[in-house]
Amino acid sequence: MAKKRKKPLRKCVACGASKEKQALIRVVNNKEEGVCVDLSGKKNGRGAYLCKNHQCIQKAKKNRQLNQRLKTKIDENIYEELESYVNNDL
Repeated sequence: MAKKRKKPLRKCVACGASKEKQALIRVVNNKEEGVCVDLSGKKNGRGAYLCKNHQCIQKAKKNRQLNQRLKTKIDENIYEELESYVNNDL
């Protein structure tokens, strides 16, 4: 009898909701590229997750939560890229 695999859960840095990994956007900080949006979810480096909605992105930007989680300064264009991804996804 085959075991059912558990789906990996991740926590949004803005709202704190635990969701499946595929339902979130990953932002990663690595040595080669710096801070970037990781749509594949497989890049090396320190990662942080955000819900795919405008409220969580704005809250993370306002409270600088990505800065704290990734231990670096987040550029404005990363937030613009997240917003454009959410707009295209809807």
